[in-house]
Amino acid sequence: MQKTLPFDESFVRKLAEEYPTPFYLYDEAGIRSSCRQLNAAFEWSPGFREYFAVKALPNPWILQITKEEGLGADCSSMPELMLSEAAGMTGEHLMFTSNNTQGHEYQRARDLGAIINLDDLTHIDYLASTAGLPELLCFRYNPGAAREGNVIIGRPEEAKYGLMEEQLFDGFRRLKQAGVSRFGLHTMVASNELNGDFFIETARMLFDLALRLHSETGVRLEFVNLGGGIGIPYRPEDSPVDLAAVGAGIQQLYNQLISGSELDPLRILMENGRMITGPHGYLITTAIHHKHIYREYVGVDACMSNLMRPGMYGAYHHISVLGRENDPQDQVVDVVGSLCENNDKFAIQRPLPRVEVGDLLAIHDAGAHGHAMGFQYNGKLRCAELLLREDRSVQQIRRAETVDDYFSTLDLNAFRAQV
Repeated sequence: MQKTLPFDESFVRKLAEEYPTPFYLYDEAGIRSSCRQLNAAFEWSPGFREYFAVKALPNPWILQITKEEGLGADCSSMPELMLSEAAGMTGEHLMFTSNNTQGHEYQRARDLGAIINLDDLTHIDYLASTAGLPELLCFRYNPGAAREGNVIIGRPEEAKYGLMEEQLFDGFRRLKQAGVSRFGLHTMVASNELNGDFFIETARMLFDLALRLHSETGVRLEFVNLGGGIGIPYRPEDSPVDLAAVGAGIQQLYNQLISGSELDPLRILMENGRMITGPHGYLITTAIHHKHIYREYVGVDACMSNLMRPGMYGAYHHISVLGRENDPQDQVVDVVGSLCENNDKFAIQRPLPRVEVGDLLAIHDAGAHGHAMGFQYNGKLRCAELLLREDRSVQQIRRAETVDDYFSTLDLNAFRAQV
């Protein structure tokens, strides 16, 4: 798959005159296209809804776009609920899936009318005592050794999330006895998965479990949430997930297992984040140094605090040298930032065109779990976020942090007074 850009060097260089690098640049047209492709794959399913995983790109301007495309919001904290509310999403357009949750967060979710997804049996009584039980509740299912996870999310039996199968049956019985009248089932067993069959098998697992739950407990589920985890082609040689094939495969299973049963109609939900915004975000950075020791290094003005996935996971992010896209990739370099950590590298031994000081680099596929995972170690300041609108205008949707922001939670005057 050829890596392309929705802009060229002259466009970004002019932009950098107003917004100093590094900065994130998100492509609105691309985000809308991803939303529409996923919705189209499940247009056969009445009531299908994708709940965009807010953690991937927590910005109300982005959430407004996804809302306009018919998506809800998957939240796991009070600030994420507040961001979604600011974008106009309330009620069952919100899914609140969290773990080790505090009572005031449950209360906020209840106040907003969100679908609450419980992570443990003990959370039934905790929710009842802190916020009260709503009429609709969901459980997160952990299939353990019955399903394989993948590299990012790990093995389900080693994960802290969700209920074991036998606990689910007990849990739904307890909810019925407590007066809960509406029910849902959720799972999340993969992250950045490129094998479309994985999601079809997840649907099979949940359809089968839903039928058995109904048979043994009398609980009629309103929906199954297949979770997220649809991956994106970070590497040029990767292929994107065929969403149409995934939708068709799940439709075939639905017709075989659910159609005509007492569970029909059963709504299908998902909660992807990465596939919605990931391919449509770029970290723009400037080459500022060269270093020639045991390896060749290109130093840039971004660092791991701007994008930690390569350092944290060893993740690959494609890099384009703007204006040199068609030049020979005849230089092998490490592309590094200024953090005092040796894993502060965007690329290791990467063939690139010759990079000159002052060149602009675009780090691809940074629209999910990029800026959101930023941090301030070493006193690094988080960068701006910009939105490339469909009319080619650019809007700043988050300003860059300043030194004043960094010190804002410290009372330096009180400190100086005592010393």
